Amino acid sequence: MDIITSALTAAIEDGASSPAYQMLKARLAAQAPAVEDAVATLEEDAGSKSRQFALSDALAVAGLAGDRYLRAAARNLLDEIDRRRPPAASSAGAPANAAVLKVWFGTDRQQSGDRHPARQFGSQRAPLSYGYCEVSVPRGPRDPDSPALLRLELREDPSHHVRLLQTELAGHDSFFAALAAQIAAAPESSALLFVHGYKVSFEDAARRSAQLAYELGFRGAPLFYSWPSQGKPAGYPADEASVEWSQANLQRFLLDFLESCQVERIYLIGHGLGGRALAGACAALLRERPGLAPRLHAILLAAPDIDAGLFQRELAPAFAASARPLTLYASSADAALAAGHKAHAAARAGDAGPGLLVLPGVETIDASGADTGFLGHAAAAPAPVLSDMQELIGQDRGAAQRQGLRPAQQAGGRYWIMAAEGV
Repeated sequence: MDIITSALTAAIEDGASSPAYQMLKARLAAQAPAVEDAVATLEEDAGSKSRQFALSDALAVAGLAGDRYLRAAARNLLDEIDRRRPPAASSAGAPANAAVLKVWFGTDRQQSGDRHPARQFGSQRAPLSYGYCEVSVPRGPRDPDSPALLRLELREDPSHHVRLLQTELAGHDSFFAALAAQIAAAPESSALLFVHGYKVSFEDAARRSAQLAYELGFRGAPLFYSWPSQGKPAGYPADEASVEWSQANLQRFLLDFLESCQVERIYLIGHGLGGRALAGACAALLRERPGLAPRLHAILLAAPDIDAGLFQRELAPAFAASARPLTLYASSADAALAAGHKAHAAARAGDAGPGLLVLPGVETIDASGADTGFLGHAAAAPAPVLSDMQELIGQDRGAAQRQGLRPAQQAGGRYWIMAAEGV
């Protein structure tokens, strides 16, 4: 990694408040908008190797990586950070402080040919691939300044990152056979499938899936589906086209999983644009294969970036007809959903406020008051949405039985309001 990327990463992990960092960032922004975008993306998740590589690539393309003045500024910034840091602890005990999770995946991203786990899959479309990742997740209580997990962000303490250790590919038959064996050996016959949203790399999806399973204390098999997101703020139009292209592949992946593995209960979580693909794939499965409905135990949509009218007319009725519970977490402060508002005049299904959707077959939760803008600012643990999901998944409770929710009424019927943090 070049010294400029290393310095910026260290400064972001250090709080991104240093005047030297802000000066270097401003110099880079003035010379190359692509570098400015890459820095902004890294600021959201400094532990992401794929985002670090993207910044390094942008610097090289802009001809800035070798600039001697910028390199000198980067060295000064690193020196400043090193002077403030306490002496580094020995790494000998690090493995004991982390859990290594195996997370299974399906993806229709193109393989890059690069064997580094963070760069193994790119942002181009491809036929389905299968495999598993090993991800290291720090053990112990979360730091008060750690990210609210169910905002689906990862800005963790720099000495305790969630790390993608390796990615292994498998053929279709061997993948599902191995996954079926793990489910059979698990404490409970269940699976948790996560579908990420806008501007997320394959690496980020793997890390978020593992941390999600770990912090939920999930006892079944964790999986994720990674569609070909561009992984950058300017990529929304391409991301939206790709997630719609991926929906059929996600549906096929789900069907193959349900037919190959005798899993009793599968919990499905989709965020933002990922919620669009997940809701569409599940609704199609329920229409075409209604006998599978009992195994789709719970479907959770976090600030889904779906046209609200389309959701009301076509998707929600499919869930209501199948009696499958669908939980909708609405937010008026979701950063990823804001990109959907810029691209579309129509309201989104994940909107809170006056546009809140309250429909038959949907348990709607207005999570705005809990400061749960799923890609927003980090807040104290435990995140209210995470706590709610723990009750829903771990204790099989409906919204009326879960703590932290109070009922409310509007013309469409009853919904729930999540308590504000600290209440």
